[in-house]
Amino acid sequence: MSQPTTQRRLILERRPQGIATHEDVVLREQPLGDLADGQIMVRNHFFSIDPAIRDWMSERPSYLPPIRIGDPVRSTVIGEVVESRSPSFRPGQIAVGVGGWEEYSVADAGYFSPVELQPGDEEHYYLSIYGAVGLTPYFGLLEVGKPKPGETVLVSAAAGAVGSLVGQIAKIKGCRAVGIAGSDEKCSWIVEELGFDAAINYRTDPDMVASIGRACPEGVDVYFDNVGGEILDATLLNLNKDARIVFCGAISSYNTAEPVPGPYNFWQILARSATIEGYLVSDYLDQFPQGIAQMREWVGEGRLHFKEQIIDGLESTLDAFNLLFEGRNEGKLMIRVAS
Repeated sequence: MSQPTTQRRLILERRPQGIATHEDVVLREQPLGDLADGQIMVRNHFFSIDPAIRDWMSERPSYLPPIRIGDPVRSTVIGEVVESRSPSFRPGQIAVGVGGWEEYSVADAGYFSPVELQPGDEEHYYLSIYGAVGLTPYFGLLEVGKPKPGETVLVSAAAGAVGSLVGQIAKIKGCRAVGIAGSDEKCSWIVEELGFDAAINYRTDPDMVASIGRACPEGVDVYFDNVGGEILDATLLNLNKDARIVFCGAISSYNTAEPVPGPYNFWQILARSATIEGYLVSDYLDQFPQGIAQMREWVGEGRLHFKEQIIDGLESTLDAFNLLFEGRNEGKLMIRVAS
C-alpha cells in the first residue's frame, strides 16, 4: 500500500494570548516529505492532550523550546511505524514518542520507543497509565516526595490524570491522602471511588488556608503541586516541619497573558525547613521499565484505578485541549486520530 503524499496537521499560526483559539492553531493539509537516514514515519493512532502543551505554545522559557510558528503543535503520540530508515524500527511496529497534532509524524528514531503490548493492553494505555501520565505521579511522589507511612499527602488537581494517581499511590504507601478539585462531583469521585481520605472543592471554599487546615489537621508533609498560584500559597501556611513540595505543574498560570505574582508565603519554606523541588518525569527515563511493571501490578491487583477520555477526530483537538483549562475533562484526555 503506497503512502499518502499529504496529511492534515494542526499548525501553530500565532502565539495565543490566553485561551488558544482556532486563529492561533489552524488545521492545514501539507505535503508529506521523504524520510532522511535514521528517521521513521508513524501513522498516529492517538495523541496526548496535556497542559504543558499550552506552555510550549508561548515564548516563556521551559524545559523544551517553544513550538515554532508554522510548526505542528508538539505532543506525545502513539501509532504504527509505516516507513523506516532506521535499524531500530521496522514497519508494522507500534511506537510511542514525540510527534505532533497530525496524522503522520516523521522524526529521528531516537524520539520514539517501541511498544510491546501485553495481554489486555490497549495502545492508548501507553499515553496514560503506562506512559508519562502514570509515571509522573509514580516517580514524583515516591522519588521526590518520599512519603512515609502515616504522613499526609496533599495533591492539587486531584481529579486529573496525574493527581488522581498521586492520591492512590499515597494510600498504597500507607499515607493519608487529601485532594483539591474543582467540583463537588470530582471531590466525591476521588473519595468514594479512589479512596482519598478527604477532598476540598476550591471553587466553593473561600478560605483555602482554613480548608486545608481542616482537611489536614496534622499538617501537610508532602504537597504534590499541579497548579501553582493561590493554592500553593495557601498550602505553604499548612506545611509541617521538613515538608516536601513536588512542583510538577502550574496549570493556573498557563493561559495568563500577564506574569503571575509569586507566592506571598514563600517564607514558610524557610520557617518550616521545607524543600520544594521542580520535577520532570524524563529525569527517570532509565527507570521507566521498573515503574511500568509496578503500575501494571497495582492495576492488576485492583489497587490503582484510572480514567480516560478519548475524543475522536483531529478537527476536535483544540476544543478538547481547552477542556483542560475549564476543568471539564474527565481523566486522561486523548485524541483518536485513526484506528
